[in-house]
Amino acid sequence: MKQLTLQNIIAAKNRIDKYINKTPILKSDTLNRLLGHEIYFKAEGFQKIGAFKIRGGLNTVAWLIENGKPPDHIVANSSGNHAQAVALASKIFNIPSTIYMPNNVSKVKAQATLAYGANIELCENRIIADQKVFISSKEKDTYWIPPYNHEQVVCGQGTAAYEALKELENINAVFAPCGGGGLLSGTFIAAKELSPKSKVIGVEPKNANDALRSYKTGTIQKLSIPPTTIADGARTMSVGEITFEYLKRLDDFYEASEKDIIYWTQWLTHLLKIQIEPTSAMAMVGVTKWLKSQKDKQRVLVILSGSNIDNETMKNIWTTDCLTYLPTL
Repeated sequence: MKQLTLQNIIAAKNRIDKYINKTPILKSDTLNRLLGHEIYFKAEGFQKIGAFKIRGGLNTVAWLIENGKPPDHIVANSSGNHAQAVALASKIFNIPSTIYMPNNVSKVKAQATLAYGANIELCENRIIADQKVFISSKEKDTYWIPPYNHEQVVCGQGTAAYEALKELENINAVFAPCGGGGLLSGTFIAAKELSPKSKVIGVEPKNANDALRSYKTGTIQKLSIPPTTIADGARTMSVGEITFEYLKRLDDFYEASEKDIIYWTQWLTHLLKIQIEPTSAMAMVGVTKWLKSQKDKQRVLVILSGSNIDNETMKNIWTTDCLTYLPTL
């Protein structure tokens, strides 16, 4: 398998730069004072479609065109943000697209996907969606852009960490959430070349901990049933062969309980004054656990993956009273 490098990520950045936003890096003086460390947040909620996923989707379509292989039809499988990314990328390059989504997908993400011009097909669950996109991908002149297990998707996602680490110096650790591992893999590639001394650490829901189990066992572990977690961006059944090549080399991996994910979704929303997806917020569970073992003051970068939340998820988040809840650190 080809080993991706920083040069691949730079090539991706050059392809997509004119189409995307340069997202800000945020910090909270209150949070830094409470934790006793410096935490910086690459806020991908300010990205096109409200999430980092546009980077990978757009890079893949631009790469196909650059190499003289534009398809007649693009298909994808997604629980939300990747769907929007492929839909918008296809629209930019005027290529029809169809997205297969589980029927428990965030309603706002499904509607946004339609608004970007894609056709969507709702499926009984994630497994059925994955099966249908595989069958559809066999049709003539049709190209499948998977949500994470694709080299150009990984390279596109890595541009977020690339931008942040070109701006920040002396970062001790970089944290990113993990679903299928595209963002985390791209982050690993960028960080290990741009900032070799930085540790790269992943976080995923305890209710969907296939990546953590894969990391610990050294082999890809697949969930037996679709996971139930408020972090809808991490409801994947397993990581991919491409992403696992990088995930198994991470410096550490943490899992987050549902209550801890909700806790940090609430508090980051309050502290940073922006909308936070639960999938983004769960990275802070890993940050606080890791910081407990550090004796010196640390500079930490967190990739906040997105900000797309529907009303039902928002209600679930704010019905929990985090003022009286102390997370397990």
